[in-house]
Amino acid sequence: MSTTERPRILVVGGGYVGLYAARRIQKKMRYGEATVTVVDPRSYMTYQPFLPEAAAGSISPRHVVVPLRRVLPKAEVLTGRVTTIDQDRKVATVAPLVGEAYELPFDYLVIAMGAVSRTFPIPGLAEQGIGMKGIEESIGLRNHVLEQLDKADSTTDEEIRRKALTFVFVGGGFAGAETIGEVEDMARDAAKYYNNVSREDMRFILVDAADKILPEVGPKLGQYGKEHLEGRGVEVYLSTSMDSCVDGHVVLKNGLEVDSNTIVWTAGVKPNPALARFGLPLGPRGHVDTQATLQVQGTDYIWAAGDNAQVPDLVGRKAGNENAWCPPNAQHALRQAKVLGDNVISGI
Repeated sequence: MSTTERPRILVVGGGYVGLYAARRIQKKMRYGEATVTVVDPRSYMTYQPFLPEAAAGSISPRHVVVPLRRVLPKAEVLTGRVTTIDQDRKVATVAPLVGEAYELPFDYLVIAMGAVSRTFPIPGLAEQGIGMKGIEESIGLRNHVLEQLDKADSTTDEEIRRKALTFVFVGGGFAGAETIGEVEDMARDAAKYYNNVSREDMRFILVDAADKILPEVGPKLGQYGKEHLEGRGVEVYLSTSMDSCVDGHVVLKNGLEVDSNTIVWTAGVKPNPALARFGLPLGPRGHVDTQATLQVQGTDYIWAAGDNAQVPDLVGRKAGNENAWCPPNAQHALRQAKVLGDNVISGI
């Protein structure tokens, strides 16, 4: 760790906001003006919008991740988790991958912890569900799907084949719709190399509790996406949810029951729950409450942005929507990171 006497800008999280904010700060600040410290459990940043493509083998896994130390050569990168923050003392407690936790003093703080998968206490989900938040899960899904094709090709037991070739995706947002589209395309192509497996043998099911998919892009594009998936043989069930999936037996609220070895959970995200331990002002859904400048409400040395922050949408509010917030996507995260970096520099 650094023993510098310079002010420390502590960036908690190395995702989109953390990485790009740290780069912006280092670009804008004068030489030796401050020490930028980035703390994250992983030593790399993941381009999450590319995970569906990685799951389908369309792009190489190495193109989805960026090593933090390579792109932030002048920053102090610590692999670990910030477990607590003492705002009175301006000290963070860091739990490294191995060894004892230690205290890390800071002068300015950037909260960029992102979001985690939102799950529910559905019977069987913890044992059967496959997430899509990291490159490991993405590659694991690809290998898992190909393994199911191998199983189906090697047996004549119709029950085993049916369970192996049924793929259930829960959640129709960006992650769910893109992932089922990519995986269906991969499975369709892979089936050409099997003697006993065809696309007609497979069953792809997309489930969402809302009355539309892809709500982020609006109703027209969402309807187009639904029709496109259905045109490729994907069954789309809306306004319903999964009641249970014990031992792969999927039961939907609309009465549909299927057996599947592949249950992919992409039913939304929530702010990192660790935020509740930091003593920061939080919104009704657990996001850090920020001003339009990305400064945390009630502070003059803490900033937040990205999926873990509720950032006012000035355009929406100008149009009359007093509760307009910026959507949690990569495009907004990148823009917010630049503004955040500039504002941090102006406050030093």
